[in-house]
Amino acid sequence: MTLKFTIPTQNARILAVGAYRPPRVVPNSELVERIDSSDEWIQQRTGIQTRHWAAADESVADMAVKASRIAISRAGINPQEIDTIIFATITYPYQTPSASTEVAKQLEIKGAAAFDVGAACAGFSYGLGLANDMIRSGSAKYVLVIGAEKISDFLDLDDRATSFIFADGAGAVVVGPSDSVGIGPTTMGSDVENRDAIAMVPSWIDYKPGSDLTDLAWPVIHQEGQKVFRWAVYEVAKVGKEIIAKSGLTPADIAAFIPHQANERIIDSLTKSMELPDTVIVARDIRTTGNTSAASIPLAMDALLAQHPDLHGKNALLIGFGAGLVYAGQVVELPPLPKN
Repeated sequence: MTLKFTIPTQNARILAVGAYRPPRVVPNSELVERIDSSDEWIQQRTGIQTRHWAAADESVADMAVKASRIAISRAGINPQEIDTIIFATITYPYQTPSASTEVAKQLEIKGAAAFDVGAACAGFSYGLGLANDMIRSGSAKYVLVIGAEKISDFLDLDDRATSFIFADGAGAVVVGPSDSVGIGPTTMGSDVENRDAIAMVPSWIDYKPGSDLTDLAWPVIHQEGQKVFRWAVYEVAKVGKEIIAKSGLTPADIAAFIPHQANERIIDSLTKSMELPDTVIVARDIRTTGNTSAASIPLAMDALLAQHPDLHGKNALLIGFGAGLVYAGQVVELPPLPKN
């Protein structure tokens, strides 16, 4: 017998955003000696001036909860109204139980669907696309989408390619029902031929099924910077144009560009390659927050709205890209002014 049901046609939008940055600010000067570098070299290469690192006893889930509380409060809903939690992260140190269920426990949200997304720097946009689809299909009403990382736990401070790039923090959004379309179609994909250009691996990486695991060291993040830079500049720009077109918009309709905060030179190149007009306000949270992987887009969104309150309710292009190499993005209507 054929299933008989009515497919809902509910639209969705971002209702609010919240962010948390650990109190400890780490300037370039604290890192340069171990990699025989300079503050000037780091800024010219990446745009980064400072970054935030979490305390030793502060977990990635702890940071996520702090950002989530802010987002839920600003959305003006009760935490118990959240029926789905999507947590994008690559630095939760347990395979199971998930980071999302830890957040649900700390927020005392009972019965919510909860799962993690391991799409690295594109994870938040993957999660946002899933939230939109779930609400539109009637599978959820209010979805908490989190991007949070504690990458300082996985850094080799002697690695000249990565030690100064990555940082810690958490961002979260509440996605809920809307009378109009607030989140455009999500474009996502991968370039698996270059999947190892960014990797979090132990010092002994030649693992095969049945291998002795006793020599495995704590994993650290590695990156082939030039390969990633070329891929981001040439391939991700094409994705950005596709995202705008799928939304039925033109670059002139975009008020803000909030890309993954990987590198300021990449951000500049993407802005130019996509031919975004000068009227588009570009997020540059990279300068004081560093690269926070899955957390970077919601952190940058929160910072941009604080700097430019007039952007509330305007169209923004989001693009996440990173390890895998994976990418995802969408055009969204930025959240309205907070209710709280």
